[in-house]
Amino acid sequence: MKAETERTVDLAIEGMTCASCVARVEKKLNRLPGVEATVNLPLESAHVRVDGPTATEDLLAAVRAAGYDATVVRPPHEHHEGMDPVEHALSGHSMAPGHDMDPDEDTSAPTDARGTELRSRLRVAAVLTVPVLLISMIPALQFTGWQWVVAALALPVVTWAAWPFHRAAFRAARHGASTMDTLVSIGIIAASAWSLWALLLGGAGELGMTMTPTLWPRAAEEMAVPELYFEVAAVVTTFLLAGRYAEHRSRRRAGDALRALLDLGAKDVSLLVGGTERRVPIDRLTVGDEFVVRPGEKVATDGLVVSGTSALDTSLLTGEPVPVDVGPGDEVTGATINTSGALVVRATRVGAETRLAQIGRLVAAAQTGKAPVQRLADRISAVFVPVVLVLALGTLAVWLLTGSGVQAAFTAAVAVLIIACPCALGLATPTALLVGTGRGAQRGILIKGPEILEQTRTIDTVVLDKTGTVTEGRMALVQVVGGDDVLRYAAAVEQLAEHPIGQAIALAAGRTDGPAGGDGVVIGSDQVLDFRAEAGHGVSGMVRTAHSGVGLGRRVLVGKPAWLKEQGVDPTDYQGPFDAAEADGATAVMVAWDGSPRGVLVLRDPVKASSAQAVAELRALGLRPVLLTGDNEGAARATAREVGISEDDVIAHVLPADKVAVVARLQGEGARVAMVGDGVNDAAALATADLGLAMGTGTDVAIEAADITLVRGDLRSAGDAIRLSRRTLRVIKQNLFWAFAYNVAAIPLAALGLLNPMIAGAAMALSSVLVVGNSLRLRRFE
Repeated sequence: MKAETERTVDLAIEGMTCASCVARVEKKLNRLPGVEATVNLPLESAHVRVDGPTATEDLLAAVRAAGYDATVVRPPHEHHEGMDPVEHALSGHSMAPGHDMDPDEDTSAPTDARGTELRSRLRVAAVLTVPVLLISMIPALQFTGWQWVVAALALPVVTWAAWPFHRAAFRAARHGASTMDTLVSIGIIAASAWSLWALLLGGAGELGMTMTPTLWPRAAEEMAVPELYFEVAAVVTTFLLAGRYAEHRSRRRAGDALRALLDLGAKDVSLLVGGTERRVPIDRLTVGDEFVVRPGEKVATDGLVVSGTSALDTSLLTGEPVPVDVGPGDEVTGATINTSGALVVRATRVGAETRLAQIGRLVAAAQTGKAPVQRLADRISAVFVPVVLVLALGTLAVWLLTGSGVQAAFTAAVAVLIIACPCALGLATPTALLVGTGRGAQRGILIKGPEILEQTRTIDTVVLDKTGTVTEGRMALVQVVGGDDVLRYAAAVEQLAEHPIGQAIALAAGRTDGPAGGDGVVIGSDQVLDFRAEAGHGVSGMVRTAHSGVGLGRRVLVGKPAWLKEQGVDPTDYQGPFDAAEADGATAVMVAWDGSPRGVLVLRDPVKASSAQAVAELRALGLRPVLLTGDNEGAARATAREVGISEDDVIAHVLPADKVAVVARLQGEGARVAMVGDGVNDAAALATADLGLAMGTGTDVAIEAADITLVRGDLRSAGDAIRLSRRTLRVIKQNLFWAFAYNVAAIPLAALGLLNPMIAGAAMALSSVLVVGNSLRLRRFE
């Protein structure tokens, strides 16, 4: 095979169960030339960047050399045909065609088939372990020959039920490595082997013998007959299986948000072919095709409305509960739901190019990556297992050398093996990322990578682009100075103009409804003849009442005072209001007819209704908001006053190319800067900032350059994004504490003989469940 360079390969990896597995696979892959690999435990995936001659087969061989199997999820450069790695991982189909998966290969992967297998092992183990535990722990139940019955019941548990642990340990050992499962397997085998020796050769098999075990092995008196530990091996196996099954269920739930997101898309579509509707699968749709969306149906793909009006429920994608009205010419997004009228839509993006697919990829990238805290955990786990094995042997040796009995020494060593195993370490960060980024996607917040979480913690300044971020990004009429006819006549002329100011004036006046004459003009409306537009100066036209008989029209001029003066109109009467509006940062035009000025129209880019609340929320998070704009000083200060930003924190007259310099200057002053923007001219500043947040209503360039995308285009989402990031990071740190400190703190207890292996097994299983359960709290983020 000819090697490709500068590509990414996504692998599905079978059999990983803990942080040690992750560390070993990463180590093997990263040893290959030009390879940078990130392995994710909950998603059972590896995202590999290759810049060099390394072939895909070399990647697969490296994973197999680590003791696992791997298959390519999405062949390089085949985004359209291959499946998204996260969709693939969550679907549970991590096998190549024709390859049968052994259900033992992973004990807690989030797939239904493995969950069923794990549940079967757990049920058998539980049914057999209960009588083993009761008989072994309660002398009154120990009938003649009880020890042989206990052995018969326990052996299927420690062999068949515990086989996933043994298999994983054996595979690792075959490659000269060790994992968390190595500790579990050695502990179970040691307890079982000791018990079998005691039963067959040590005298414990004599009929009529009874046993009174204690939870604190050091306090046990030396016995002539060695004690049996079948109940310890069986209970530890059952506890760990129960923990892995609970972990499996939690990992399934952790992926629910993303799984739901990936399932949002329509499965089929009513394609319009020659005016006839034909129901076809969604993958038959191509760019340019027209399709029908009836009330209650999902929009099949991104497109433009050709005909019809309706309201779309976009809440599943944006988190915004209010339906959005759409009509001819409006853009619609695939997976949104049509709530009322029928629409005909022309497809503009299909397949992997749709907004839904882009969201899936962004979330996938976030969940596949690693925060710095997780990299530290992975490094620790790589050396942790060998250290624990040494500790267990050391515990055994110290007990024996200090004159303690073999039985007490053995018990303490097994307890060390089992309690020290931090299986939860491998789940601490990925599960929190899985839940946090999935919940963010549901609320219209797309976090690109886990390192973003670390950056939000240190941010202290937020630079807000004004136009389109704090404001609507379009002109709107805010004031009319003059008589009642000023807006009417100005709008009549401006409705023929293409300039945004003209469109805003025409929109403010509304349309004249009523019956139309033969020429299509509404009877009684203002008809414009001899329309003229002079770029940068103004517009003019003869305005008359349509279909009202013979009558004189009046020449109406709308524009700057200097231009009106050139046209023979003295603007003096309204120069004051015009200048006042301009001085306050607004855009103003003067209206004249019959040779005299008649009034002034004042326009602004209106502040979004939610911006003031958003700024208040950012302040509440301890952030300093700074307004950045290329607009004039007056307009910038007026906007700042309206939303609650200090005028000292307004930076106006900034050219697009200079926005980067402003961000860099703030950073040079010691600020940790987040930038919120939406335009192409914001892209470089978004990339320069310590944290870039792009409005989802903005340009693709800005979205690509940003670290976080706010799908709704609502500035309040910026505060939500920072709160979610900080909370996710907090949960990750809590998880790492419980996953590691919890177990490490118990090692001395086990080494001192103060911890029965049974209790150790339960504590270890509990730590995994605790970590995943803690991550699931992020699902309630609002």
